[in-house]
Amino acid sequence: MGTPLLGSALDFRRDALAVYMRAMQEYGDVVRWRLGPPVLGMDAYGVFHPEGVRHVLSAQAPYERSGRLISELQAMIGGGLLTSNGDEWLWQRRTLQPLFTQKQAQTYATVIREEADALIERWRPDAAVGRPVELHAEMTRCALTILCRTMFGEAVDEALPVIGRFLPLASAWILRRGTAPIPLPARLPTRTGRRTRAAQSAAFHLVDRLIARGPTADGRDTLLDLLHGVRHEQTGQALDPAAMRDQALVFLTAGQETTATALVFTLHLLAQHPETQQQVREEADAVLDGVLAGAAGVDALSFTRMVVKEALRLYPTVYALSRSAVADDVIEGHPIPAGALVLLSPWATHRHRDFWPEPDRFDPDRFTAPAEASRHRYAWFPFGGGPRACIGVHMSMLEMLIVTAAVTRAYTLACPDERLPLSAETTLRPAGRVPC
Repeated sequence: MGTPLLGSALDFRRDALAVYMRAMQEYGDVVRWRLGPPVLGMDAYGVFHPEGVRHVLSAQAPYERSGRLISELQAMIGGGLLTSNGDEWLWQRRTLQPLFTQKQAQTYATVIREEADALIERWRPDAAVGRPVELHAEMTRCALTILCRTMFGEAVDEALPVIGRFLPLASAWILRRGTAPIPLPARLPTRTGRRTRAAQSAAFHLVDRLIARGPTADGRDTLLDLLHGVRHEQTGQALDPAAMRDQALVFLTAGQETTATALVFTLHLLAQHPETQQQVREEADAVLDGVLAGAAGVDALSFTRMVVKEALRLYPTVYALSRSAVADDVIEGHPIPAGALVLLSPWATHRHRDFWPEPDRFDPDRFTAPAEASRHRYAWFPFGGGPRACIGVHMSMLEMLIVTAAVTRAYTLACPDERLPLSAETTLRPAGRVPC
């Protein structure tokens, strides 16, 4: 694969999804690529078998999150949970984990339902005349509003325009600089650089200002309120304002686009499969209001959960994860040298034919309880795995379940485009508009 001069670097820039699939299908469960020119380039290893994925993500394996993308992310949002390693990461994870339990996520169900209802009302004039809505923009708006309400509470109107401008500029900047063969100095006064730094500065000032206000008086327990109550597990010290800002920016950066695009893919798949859409609607009619009242919990949306999981299998928003080897290792009998880049791809592993018959077919029944119990744990890992699995998985799943159920209950969905062109950038997303 690749060319003598640049190896597979250009292939990854052109179509990373195709590179992962071709490597797995033609070369097996562990594949080596060369990225960049001889001597100056580097070796990267793709690991596709679920057991190899489990090994790389385990606490005992000699791998850490590093590389240029992580460095650019740290420069953009600080040294929070997403960008730290070692003991610094460990105490952050242990300290922040109580903020993201399933029980805590459930406290935001009302906010999620209110924003789902606002979305439904916003669509009524379009639905009345059969005018399509643009699904990606609508889900992005909905997810961003939910995120800002759960983070900032009553300051949502103040936060929305600032965070809504910052996140897409930051994502594009990180991707551009993190994948450039030779990145230019970050402080060069380019138009894009000036816009991105201005958006970053505005986001920092917003979060700093809201932190300085202290916890909300009504004790609603926004995520920012909860950060005020965090204490270091060993020293008992509270987070200083800069550390609180770093963690808040991590939650904002990681929690918006991934959930929004997962909702786009889920609703688009339902539009292409009317019988499945009807099953989701019937379940929503039966149990959705009880879920919001806390009577049954999100487990009551069992079929909707199967649909969402199958959508995440076919379209994992985090389509690839990278780790750097900090010591020599062996994966599936293949030596991995210290310093090598190891790439895991949910996009490819979710289509591994040893675990997924007819892998491109949409089939929520793959996620019945018996089917999941019989399958390797890491045949499906859209939220990562091991100790660094996504801390916000319960919140993200709750949002996807409630929005999917509420929208499907209110409307019959139809999308004219059977297949979506995809863009694999920092996350997987539709490459263009998604009329629905």
